Amino acid sequence: MGYRYARLAGIALIVAGCTSPPVPREPIPITPQADVKGAPVVRRPMEETPAPNAAVPATPAASAAAPPAPAPTLPSSNILYTCATDVAGQRKQTAIEFTGKVGELCRKHPEMGPCQYEREVCRRAGGRVFAADGSEITAATEAEYDKRVLRVRFRAN
Repeated sequence: MGYRYARLAGIALIVAGCTSPPVPREPIPITPQADVKGAPVVRRPMEETPAPNAAVPATPAASAAAPPAPAPTLPSSNILYTCATDVAGQRKQTAIEFTGKVGELCRKHPEMGPCQYEREVCRRAGGRVFAADGSEITAATEAEYDKRVLRVRFRAN
């Protein structure tokens, strides 16, 4: 009988050891003012607005579906994406501006690597990506982009 409990405790320890701790979200990096002139991608903070329903406690059903965010107003025509994050009840918007040939590439072919990388940086920071026209670029949109392009991903294992 004692052997059975020891065995179950061992299995529970192994399972508990295999789970990974939650990954902390890193804030979206902002391009320093000194580097703006030569950078192919510039990330600038935009005005902060109150997050919708910040004071209302979320129910499990409401937390599964994110509330729609208002379409951001873009101060420059070179801004292709806006990253919207909610931090401590404040909506923080970061403009993602591509310059030169990178901007032309991302306007014509948003499925390409540099564009996708910038959207993923935003999502890693816990943000939602909006296009210049105000539409959100969701996982379904990314799946459509992946259909247009053949991606090869190498994994270590």
